[in-house]
Amino acid sequence: MTEFPIIHTNVWDAVWAIPVIMIVIIVLKVLLSISCKHIPVSATVIGMFISIFICHPQNLSAGIFMGFFYSAAAIGTFASLKTTFQAYRS
Repeated sequence: MTEFPIIHTNVWDAVWAIPVIMIVIIVLKVLLSISCKHIPVSATVIGMFISIFICHPQNLSAGIFMGFFYSAAAIGTFASLKTTFQAYRS
C-alpha cells in the first residue's frame, strides 16, 4: 500500500492565487464576454496553471490537488460577491 503524497503548501500561495484568479476571470469576462457557464471552467484552468507552474512546479500531484482548491475558492468567492452585489442593488 502506498502512502499519500505529502503536500507542502504555503498559506500565502492561496492568499495571492485566489484574487489573481478572480481578477483574470473578471478581465476575461469584460474583454472576451465569456458567458456565466464558462466561468468555472476558466477559473479551473487558471487555477491549475498557477498551481502547477508557479506554486508547485516540483510536484505534479500537489499542483493538481491544490489547483482544484484554488479554483474552487475563487469560484465560490466570485459567486458570493456577485450574489451580494445583486442583493445590494435590489
